[in-house]
Amino acid sequence: MNKAVGIIPARWSSTRFPGKPLYLIFGKPLLQHVWKRCRRAKNLDSVIIATDDMRIAKVAFDWGAEVSLTARKHQSGTDRVAEVARNAKQFAFVINIQGDEPLIDSHLIDRLVEKLRSHRKIDIVTAAHPFENPAEASSPHQVKVVVDARGRALYFSRAAIPYPRNPSKIKYLRHQGIYGFRRDALLQFVRWKRGPLERAESLEQLRPLENGVSVHVLLTKQGFPGVDTPTDAEALERKLARAEGRTRPR
Repeated sequence: MNKAVGIIPARWSSTRFPGKPLYLIFGKPLLQHVWKRCRRAKNLDSVIIATDDMRIAKVAFDWGAEVSLTARKHQSGTDRVAEVARNAKQFAFVINIQGDEPLIDSHLIDRLVEKLRSHRKIDIVTAAHPFENPAEASSPHQVKVVVDARGRALYFSRAAIPYPRNPSKIKYLRHQGIYGFRRDALLQFVRWKRGPLERAESLEQLRPLENGVSVHVLLTKQGFPGVDTPTDAEALERKLARAEGRTRPR
């Protein structure tokens, strides 16, 4: 029982960007770019797309992905991932990978798996990186985390933490939306009720902290932009075009 699975939750409905998983970037769906990056991870034994929408499922099947159809009732991607993990008993570790981060680093995925494999007392692991522009830490859309000397999360917040009594000495950490779980820890996670801190911040990563479970945070040099709106997708495509010397298909 040392196998790891990467699960990518994908839903069609989105207030700001309906149909986002199938938005084309360089002629391929956004979700396919994420999937391809995950397939490069050496420590994943399998990559599964978890969706409740047949449009997404059909396209993913066509490019060769393994797909698991899930219930429509789920309130979060973590709930959707847990439904798949509940029936995937052959995997000891589950990596919850956001379906809207097409630049996700496969090496980071490998680091998450390795941390779980090598430290038996760690049940949940995630990642964070310093803000490239510290001014962005004031945005409630950017989640911040503070950690202790052993790399464990003390708190996650939409507010800028810690309070900057001396702003020049503060290095804010941006939380990255990727999680590694021991399978049993994930199934316990979704059984817990939302606590007052989670409800106040609307951040589910506070749930284990409210229940006395540590979340280990891997620090990286930089993060990877997600896609929340069509404008984000267009900006990402331009960035990729510059990096690869490509032009957008017409």
